[in-house]
Amino acid sequence: MKALLPDGTELQLDDGATGADAAAAIGAGLARAALAVKVDGQLRDLTAPLHDGATLEILTQKSGEEALELLRHDTAHVLAAAVIDLYPGVKISIGPPIQDGFYYDFEFPPGVTVSDADFARIEAKMKEHIKADEQFAREDVSVGTALERFVREQQPYKVELIEDLVRNAPADDPVETVSLYTNGPFTDLCRGPHGPGTKRIKAFKLQSIAGAYWRGDARRTMLTRIYGTAFFTKEELAAYLERVEEAKKRDHRKLGRELRLFGFSAVAPGSAFWLPRGTQLWNTLVAFTRELNRPRGYDEVKTPQIYDSELWKTSGHWGKYKENMFLTAAEDRDMAVKPMNCPGHCQLFGMQRHSHRELPVRYSEPGLLHRYEPSGTLHGLMRVRHFAQDDAHIFCTEEQVQDEVIGCLDLIFETLGRFGFDIDIELSTRPENRIGSEEMWDRAEAKLADALRHQGLEYRINEGDGAFYGPKIDFHVTDSLGRSWQLGTVQLDYSMPARFGLTYVGADDREHTPVMIHRAAMGSYERFIGMLIEHYAGEFPVWLSPVQAIVLPISDRHVDYAQEVVAALQAAGVRVDVDERTESVGRKIRDAELQKYPYMLILGDREAEGREVAARRHREGDIGSFALTDFVARVAEETATRSA
Repeated sequence: MKALLPDGTELQLDDGATGADAAAAIGAGLARAALAVKVDGQLRDLTAPLHDGATLEILTQKSGEEALELLRHDTAHVLAAAVIDLYPGVKISIGPPIQDGFYYDFEFPPGVTVSDADFARIEAKMKEHIKADEQFAREDVSVGTALERFVREQQPYKVELIEDLVRNAPADDPVETVSLYTNGPFTDLCRGPHGPGTKRIKAFKLQSIAGAYWRGDARRTMLTRIYGTAFFTKEELAAYLERVEEAKKRDHRKLGRELRLFGFSAVAPGSAFWLPRGTQLWNTLVAFTRELNRPRGYDEVKTPQIYDSELWKTSGHWGKYKENMFLTAAEDRDMAVKPMNCPGHCQLFGMQRHSHRELPVRYSEPGLLHRYEPSGTLHGLMRVRHFAQDDAHIFCTEEQVQDEVIGCLDLIFETLGRFGFDIDIELSTRPENRIGSEEMWDRAEAKLADALRHQGLEYRINEGDGAFYGPKIDFHVTDSLGRSWQLGTVQLDYSMPARFGLTYVGADDREHTPVMIHRAAMGSYERFIGMLIEHYAGEFPVWLSPVQAIVLPISDRHVDYAQEVVAALQAAGVRVDVDERTESVGRKIRDAELQKYPYMLILGDREAEGREVAARRHREGDIGSFALTDFVARVAEETATRSA
C-alpha cells in the first residue's frame, strides 16, 4: 500500500504497516525519534495499522504543542501508576493533559491525606516507572470485559465513565468496545493516543495539589487533584518553572491587594469589591472602549438586569444555558438575572419599526452580567460570577454582514493592539449542542471565513467550539509570561433575530429578518484587568495607571508648593497623590516604588524657587528636572496618545 507524506512524497509500505513502520521506512533517525503518527489529520499510536492512501505525519518532540500534550498525557498515566503503588486502595478517576501540564484526580482511602510534602516520594516512584521504560500498550476490549475488570479492581469512577459512554451513545451507533492502555502493572481507561514508552519522559515536576469535585458537581465526592508538568528537556522544564515563579509574583490577587485595587469577601463569592484605584482603572478602560465605539456608529444603551423566563425561553438560553443562570421568582413568575445582553438588545431592536435605510443598528452596553460558576472554579478576577464586558450587538442586512464583521475586526485589532499584544485568530465552528438549521450554520461559518480572508488574516479552525446560536471568531493574545489568553470575539447569529421575530422593511417594502453580530474586544473587564495586572506586573503604562504621579515634598516647608503642583496636575486631568508624611524622602521614594507610581516628583527648595519638579520614573530613577508646565504637558501627551 502507499501513504502520502506532508511534502507530497508517496511512501510504499507493506499491507498492514503501522506508523512505526512508516517512520522506519523514512529513516532510522526518525524511527528513533517518533512519538506518534497523524493519519488523515487524526493523532494515533505508532502501533496503529495504516490504510492505503492515508496522509501521514510523524510526530516527534520537535512537533510543538501536540508533542508536549502527548508527553504530558503519558506522564499523567505514570503519576497514576506511582500513586497506586504507594497508596493501596486509592480510587482513580481522570488524568488529562491541560495547558502547560497535566493532572490526575484521586480518591484516597479513609484516613490517608496527601499534600505537596509527599511529592518527592511520588516523583521517586514515577522515576522507577520511567527508568523501566514501560511500553504503552493499547487494547480494545468489549464493554462487558472492561466493566468486569474495573468492578473487580474496585474502581467505581472508571465504571461510571464506561456506563455513561454506553448510555449517551446514539441509538444508531452504540458503544460496544472501549480502549485500555497499560504501562507496566497499571491499566487505565483511555482513548489515547500515547507515546511508545515511558523513557521519553525526560523532565517532569509535580507542582500543586487541590480539591476537585467529581465531574465538577458539588454534590459529588471531593477528589484530590495533583497537578504537574513535563517537558522533553531539563532546560525547558527549568525555564518553565522560572516563569511559574515569576507568575506567582505577578498574581493579580496578590497585586490587587498590595496596590489597593480590589478585594473579595465571603459574603459575595465570585464578585469583586472595587476600591477607588481599581474603580479608576476600570473607568479608564470603559472610557477607552467608548472612545473607540463612538466614531464607529455605536449607540450606548441600558437594559434591565432581570427578565421573565419567557425571554430566555425565546432566546434559547432557558434550555441551553439555564444551569449557568441565577434564578428567582416574583409574583408567581419565574425570572432570571441576565448572564448576557443579547436577548435584551433583541427586545430593544424590536421596540421600533426599522427601515433598511436605518441599518446597521449598533448597540453597545458595558452593563453588569451574572453567571453561576461553581465555587470550586472561581479564581480571582479570572473566573467570577458578577462582571461586565465591552459588549456590542449589530443588527444588519445580509448584504452588510461582511463589512460589519470587517469593522469589528478592525476595532478589536485597534483595542488589543494598543496594549502591544500580538493577536492569533481562531474560527470556532458549530458545537454539538446548538440551535438553528445546518444551512444557517453553513452560511454563517462561510461569512466569517470570507471576512477573515478579505482582510488577509491568518486563522485556524477550532472545530465545535462555537456558541450554541452561531459560529464565532476568537482572538487570542500572548502576555509577557508567554501565556495565551482568549479575549475578543465576533459571533454571527442568524437564529436569535428569527426567534424574537425581529424584522426590518427592505427596499422591496417587505419585511426581512436582520442578521445579528455579537462583538466584544476585551471581553469581561474583570478578566481583562486581571490579565493586565499580571502582564504588566502591576506597572501600568501612564495612561492606564490609576494614579499617574505622586508628589513628594522633602520637608514641611515644601508642602505649600506641593499643593500647587497637585492643583496644576489635577487641572490638566493628571491623576495625582501627595505624600505629606514626616518621613525621609528616601522612605517616601521606596514606598512610592512599592506602589508602582509611574512618576515621583521630588520637591525641595530649588524646585519651589524655580517652579520646577525633580522627576523620577518607576524603576528608572532620576530623569531630570522639568518646569512644572513642561511636566504637565509630558504626562498629558502620554495619556492622550496612550503610549505603552
